[in-house]
Order: sequence, then structure tokens, then C-alpha cells
Amino acid sequence: MAKCYKTGTSMTSRYEQVKADLQASPKTWLITGVAGFIGSNLLETLLKLNQTVVGLDNFATGHQYNMDEVKTLVEEGQWKRFKFIEGDIRNLEDCREAVSGVDYVLHQAALGSVPRSINDPIATNEANIDGFLNILVASKDEGVSSFTYAASSSTYGDHPALPKKEDYIGNPLSPYAVTKYVNELYAGVFHRAYSFNSVGLRYFNVFGPRQDPEGAYAAVIPKWISAIKNNDSIFINGDGETSRDFCFVANAIQANLLAATSCNVSGAEIINVACGDRTSLNQLFSLLRKAIVNKGFSYEKAPEYIDFREGDVRHSQADIEKAKKIIGYEATHPIEKGVLAAVDWYC
Repeated sequence: MAKCYKTGTSMTSRYEQVKADLQASPKTWLITGVAGFIGSNLLETLLKLNQTVVGLDNFATGHQYNMDEVKTLVEEGQWKRFKFIEGDIRNLEDCREAVSGVDYVLHQAALGSVPRSINDPIATNEANIDGFLNILVASKDEGVSSFTYAASSSTYGDHPALPKKEDYIGNPLSPYAVTKYVNELYAGVFHRAYSFNSVGLRYFNVFGPRQDPEGAYAAVIPKWISAIKNNDSIFINGDGETSRDFCFVANAIQANLLAATSCNVSGAEIINVACGDRTSLNQLFSLLRKAIVNKGFSYEKAPEYIDFREGDVRHSQADIEKAKKIIGYEATHPIEKGVLAAVDWYC
């Protein structure tokens, strides 16, 4: 049985304690979606902590070059602790192979993007619901110590209240949101039917190194960084006052490790992962332009405003008090610090 940790009086110290104890007593972790943005950042962190990591990915949205970069950032002995399985969460046998002998599961694999789900709801359903159920079943049957998965702030749907509290959601506004809500429902059923505990981390607009700036479904921050670097036009959906709780990836990594090792998880917990703040798209544009110009680039163009995007909510901001209380989470990177760190990597 893997060691778990109670929340201490100092939130940051608990994360440091977890990392120190893991280094002293390595465990085995499964990361699904390991070649993706968040998955590869988890891989880097865990290998640097001398953990044994199994990674599962089918390269639907992940990339080999993400894992290749991690290899250059860790020691040779640390890289040898990594086993990669090219497989698909939609295949139950691939999931069973991946969870074999694993202590902690960090399920990140999914087809993201609200617009993608509107254009292709069937593919989104297959990956995000069928795939989730497969990895959930395999993990339950294996008897893993903990199961932590990527939930989504899209689950809040049209609920108007700010900040968003875990117990109050509205109607989903996209097929993607439906799939993420169904994940939470399945997690709850598995607790009631099988006494299988889990933690769903409702990510709020995670960004940072290795997030792909290319493609039709690229997230706003890497897409805008690329545009500013290349002196291309920036397009803002709506009037630019749409706001989000942008969360740097280091915060999400911390939340995963804390959730996986927590003794406070009982049942099917749902926890917001964000900064507890709100930044408009207009403010985000100004932050990114300033950071990139300070890197020596020139950008004089004003943003161009286009129609609101289908399926988007107007404002989003997380209440992160539950994350602090349950797992000892403390956001270390507010938006300004996160933007600087991201720009350092992209530029």
C-alpha cells in the first residue's frame, strides 16, 4: 500500500513533504495521455522525483517530441524508469496492461476542446466516456492505491454564479462538457457500487510548456504567443471581456501529486484546480504582448474582434478553498508568473 498524507497547517510544505517522501520511497505511476501537454509535464516531474512511470498514449493529440524533450531534461537513470505503451484507452486490454503493478493512476487522456466536440461528438464520446470507463474498470480491478483524473470546468455549464463551487453546476453547453460530467457520474457510481475512491480535478484553462500552438483546436495562450512572435493577427471572440481562471501547468501538476497521495480522499471527490482569479481576454492579450515584446519581439497590431464562439461560457472563476482544505493545494503560479514562465519556454 502506498503511503498517503494528511493535510498539514502549511499548504506549500505538504507538497514539499510529498515530493521528499516520494524521492525517498519511489512508487509506480500510470499516466494516460503521457505524450500530451499535461501528461508530459507530469512525466517530467515524476521522473525527476525518481519515480517509476508507465505511460499510455495513442498519439491522437499527443506527440513523440514531448516525450523526447522530457528525456533531455532528466538523468539517464531516471529515464530508464519510464515504460511507454503505445495503446488506446478505448481498448480495455491496453488499459489492463498499463495499470498492472501500478500504485497511482493519473488519467489525463481525452479528446479536449469544446469546438472539436461540437464538430465531432462521437469521437469525443468514444475517447472521453468509453475510454474513461475502461481505465476506471482496469484500475478498480487492479486495486490501485488511488485514481486521479482530469475533470473539467466545462462541467459548470451555464450556472451563473462566481466563483464556481464544486457542488453547484448548470446545464452543459457542449458535448465535451457532457462527457466530462459523465466521468464524474461514473466515478461516483464506482464508489457506491465498488467502494472505489477517486479524485476528479476540475481543471480551469491550464496552460504552459509543451501546449501545442498549432491546429484548429489550439488553446488561446499558445496560439496567441505564436501569433505575436510571428507578427500575425490576433482574433478575439466577442468583445474581449470574456474571462477565464487561467491556471499554469505547475499548479495542475501539484494538484495531481497531492490528490494521488492524500489520506483525505473518501468517495468520489471533485476538486477545482485553478488560481481563484479571473482574467479577461483583453487583459490576457496585454500580458502576453508585454512579455513577448520584452523578449525582443516587436508587435504593434491591435486585436481583431470576431463572433462569440459557440459553446463558450461568458465568465469562469474557481473557488479553490476545497482544494486547499482536502489536498493541501496552494497555487504557486498566478497568471502573471505563469505567463512569464510560458513565454520563456515558447520564446
